Amino acid sequence: MPTGGPAGGLVLRQTIREQRRRVIAASLLGMTHQGCEALVPVVIGAIIDSAVATGSSSALLRLLMVLAVLFLVLSTCYRTSARITEGTGEIASHRLRLRLGARVLDPRGGADADRLPGALTSIATNDARRVGSVVTVIPYGVAALAALVISAVALLRISVPLGLLVLLGIPPLLWLGHRISRPLERRSETEQERAAHASGVAADLVSGLRVLKGMGAESAAVARYRTTSRDSLSAALRAARSRAGHEGAVLALTGVFIALIAIVGAYLAVDGSISVGDLVAAVGLAQFLLGPFQLLTYVNAELAQGRASARRIAEVLDSPAAVAEGHDVPADDTPGHLALRGVSLGTLRGVDLDLPPGSLTGVVTRDPALADDLLVCLAREADPEAGAVVLDGTPLTSLDPDGLRRAVLVARHDADLFESTLLDNVRAGAHEDDPAAVERALGASAADEVARLLPEGTGTLLAERGRSLSGGQRQRVALARALAADRPVLVLHDPTTAVDTVTESRIAARLREVRKDRTTLLVTTSPALLAVTDRVVVLEDGVVRVCGPHAELLTTDASYRAAVLA
Repeated sequence: MPTGGPAGGLVLRQTIREQRRRVIAASLLGMTHQGCEALVPVVIGAIIDSAVATGSSSALLRLLMVLAVLFLVLSTCYRTSARITEGTGEIASHRLRLRLGARVLDPRGGADADRLPGALTSIATNDARRVGSVVTVIPYGVAALAALVISAVALLRISVPLGLLVLLGIPPLLWLGHRISRPLERRSETEQERAAHASGVAADLVSGLRVLKGMGAESAAVARYRTTSRDSLSAALRAARSRAGHEGAVLALTGVFIALIAIVGAYLAVDGSISVGDLVAAVGLAQFLLGPFQLLTYVNAELAQGRASARRIAEVLDSPAAVAEGHDVPADDTPGHLALRGVSLGTLRGVDLDLPPGSLTGVVTRDPALADDLLVCLAREADPEAGAVVLDGTPLTSLDPDGLRRAVLVARHDADLFESTLLDNVRAGAHEDDPAAVERALGASAADEVARLLPEGTGTLLAERGRSLSGGQRQRVALARALAADRPVLVLHDPTTAVDTVTESRIAARLREVRKDRTTLLVTTSPALLAVTDRVVVLEDGVVRVCGPHAELLTTDASYRAAVLA
């Protein structure tokens, strides 16, 4: 069975292998169910020949008991098999979601490259569910094949021509069914891609709803989503038409095949080659075969869609890491001496910057791209094209990414809050055994004032991304979270742009105290924050243009004065 390419096939095989015991158990139960169901018309034919035609009450009673046992066994096996298969599919989907989540959250990054968050969500939900459905339908497929084999054997016992007709006719039907499913597989993949893109665009628009309303760009946003949604709808309709055509074609072929079996059986009965009971059994088996063939049609369609989804999951799982995996781990008591030595990346061109342990340094730049590339380097979201970023004498490229983030925290300006309580948001990165750090962080960021305004204080539940708070309140809570983490090195990017000047001055004064003996870098143009730094570094045209104390630069550097006081 083709599995959707090497990567997609690996995902499918691994998913099936993880659930093989449950799949085998469900398959055995399904085979028993289908076998008993196939024997029902055979027993009915035996009742006609052995009991009704002869008038034997004992034979009738005996065969009715056999029929009752068959129904008891097949119904019990069906219920048990269905319960196992559905559970197996859910477990498989759950484990795939965990694998996808682990890959997306991998400190090395790379899984989100060129993918919107909504698209990743769609892959982790819809595609994982479809691959899980493959595990669900395998026992159904095995049971359907078993039913065909048992029916063929039963027909062979009734009549060799009938049995051979089934045995020789099944393989071509299965091959045709697989060939017919190819367009469905292609269109299902396109459908999932368009649906994921539409989800990503929707999530992107919702997250920026306030900005769009402020700009009066709602109509442009609606038009963008309408186009994306229409593309998704068109792909879904094409996939639906393909599935309907696939199922209709297979059922038509199946109907012709079953009609042929019935015609041959009727001819043999008229010819006297088989008895009336055998004819009833043959016609009953022919009608019964419709069920297994319909089941195989369903299984084939699910496999086609599962293969398409498996390829998309494999693309995420096999995404190349954004940075190489280092093996050194910074010590818990690392001094936090951070240095950039001739670093070039994007707009950075040979930047040299030294941040001694315990220093509080400001970085000022008018170019947002320069600030972003600096943050990317320090957070090790990408490695420099040239030069090196060094922590306590060790290049960041040699450090384990997860260990690095326990030593260096880069808190971006657009950090999101979680849909949880204010307190949970603040202590998300803090040590569990240090509640005092959380209290200090709340005070230093003035987030304690935010808590006092909320109905349940720090226990107040925040809306998604903190939208129940104002922009300034969100910034203070995000700053408190960064401070509570108490990393040896902390990089803050414009942490107070939405905060009023009085509160900003209080935060600046408290920030120096709470980060005493810790290395801190402020990427900002806020004069209140820069006033408490030990020195300020000015980045311009990709290099360090000048550095010195804030007060001195205000007096001697007109460009700096314009950038900070504008």
